[in-house]
Amino acid sequence: MYRVSDVMTKQVVYLPAETPLDEAARVMKEADIGDVVVTDGATLAGMLTDRDIVVRAVAERSDPGTTTIGSIITREVVMIEQHCTAAEAASLMRERNIRRVLVCDNDRKLVGIVSLGDLAMQLDPTSALADISEASPSA
Repeated sequence: MYRVSDVMTKQVVYLPAETPLDEAARVMKEADIGDVVVTDGATLAGMLTDRDIVVRAVAERSDPGTTTIGSIITREVVMIEQHCTAAEAASLMRERNIRRVLVCDNDRKLVGIVSLGDLAMQLDPTSALADISEASPSA
């Protein structure tokens, strides 16, 4: 039985809320990731996904050079403990209708991110979702 810690992405990229969208998009492209954790000083402010950029900025014709990521982030983040099972993570994603969950340790310190694609690739490498996830980091 897989634990969340077995399937999560351990490399978490943090950006301050005042980061312009175009800079965040470049960071995501260079790191080949579909999300970043957004901070406000030392505080977790939320999460920014590639989908947030498309739906909340590009579709609204926001200027990527002046729009900050803090203005379009998802502020309600969902966390799961790293020792929970992958099945529990999948169930949580299904219940909340989300594709990514932040992973914390026993002290609620952020240690990773688990995505629907991470779960699909680990639990069923032959699934269509696993094929999509390998082609695109945003699944």
